[in-house]
Amino acid sequence: MIGWPLDDSGFLAAWRAACERDAVLALWRPGAAVRVALESGGAEAAFAVGEAPPGPPAFTLRAPPSVWARFLAPVPPRHHHNLFAMRARVPEFAVAGDELALAQHCHIVRRTLEIGRWLVLHGAQGDARVPAFPRPSLPEPEPAAIAGAYLPIRVDGVACRIYREQAGEGPRDLLCLHTAGADGRQFHRLMADRRLTRHWRLTAFDLPWHGKSPPPAAAPPGSWRLTTDRYVAIIMEVVRAAGLTRPVVLGASMSGEICLELALRHPEAFSAIIACEATDNIQGRQTPWANHPRVNQALFVPEWVFGLMAPQSPAECAAEIWWHYSQGGHATFARDIEFYSGEWDARERVHLIDTARCPLFLLTGEYDYSCTVEASAATAARIRGARFTAMPGIGHFPFAENPPLFAEHLLPILDEIRATARE
Repeated sequence: MIGWPLDDSGFLAAWRAACERDAVLALWRPGAAVRVALESGGAEAAFAVGEAPPGPPAFTLRAPPSVWARFLAPVPPRHHHNLFAMRARVPEFAVAGDELALAQHCHIVRRTLEIGRWLVLHGAQGDARVPAFPRPSLPEPEPAAIAGAYLPIRVDGVACRIYREQAGEGPRDLLCLHTAGADGRQFHRLMADRRLTRHWRLTAFDLPWHGKSPPPAAAPPGSWRLTTDRYVAIIMEVVRAAGLTRPVVLGASMSGEICLELALRHPEAFSAIIACEATDNIQGRQTPWANHPRVNQALFVPEWVFGLMAPQSPAECAAEIWWHYSQGGHATFARDIEFYSGEWDARERVHLIDTARCPLFLLTGEYDYSCTVEASAATAARIRGARFTAMPGIGHFPFAENPPLFAEHLLPILDEIRATARE
């Protein structure tokens, strides 16, 4: 099949019926009222959600059959696996119409496409239910032995309580930095991996305003700001307060960016740096809809990041990441992205990193359409001695979206660091 069969009335009837009985859309449909259209090769099909008003669709997703065919592949190639991925990286894909309506209903659009794709791949006949997360399954690991505590630190002279969690017997420290708008729960599955914890003590902490780290006392909601200087200062304060000894630092996305800054500013403080999904500058990830009075942040933000994951990443992990991002504090994700894709710009200084003083490893997932493998490789090439590896089948959240697969890349690096330390 080439592209969507939008001119097949029987398939469209089955697709609409599957959407009507879908349990996920049933939860999301109340209050929604929008008409959406798909176009491919001159054929167009409209879908009405809720009490959609009559008339033309609020917006239309347009792509040639060849693009939709890649989206419909059993394992879509990178940049063709999600609405936002295609919009960012596939020039032939376009959205025409009301941008606000798209932001308000992107979760419904993603699920509608997901249902149609399932019917194409598995057959449009019968009464088969589409899984809430149609992805491979991952067995639950043994519960991690995690110890949590609060650390008192000061940020810009203001007292803060930072929540940190630790797992593992050590004797070496691995400091784990969460991504934008998230928290240390992203590392719980790694913390349950005995291959890691028998040699390493893993420490993860929540930035102020994130997870279990509260804002400073009486701080106005939405007043969180993250800058390069503040981010570095918080990390160094946590290293001191947690009593970590020259830890290896692991981060991704915005925390992968700050890993590069740590390698530049404080090489003697760390045994090595592992920067995932990192480059010297990122453009195009800020969006007004992450902090907009007419858009539900708890629905838009997880959808905005959902397509950054690889389609092969397990259902259980994808569900956790969606949920974590749905729980972010007011404007926290938007403020982090102002750093990630705004204030952060190391193009004029990454070449100054001295990997002889602190080894630097860069790892980037194949499906990351924000920080692409090409962007990370170009940054690594500017740093003498930096080592870059592309990770097939992984996206933007490697340690959270597919911990077992990510561990195949992480463990050899950690073993090398341990062996070097013994020499």
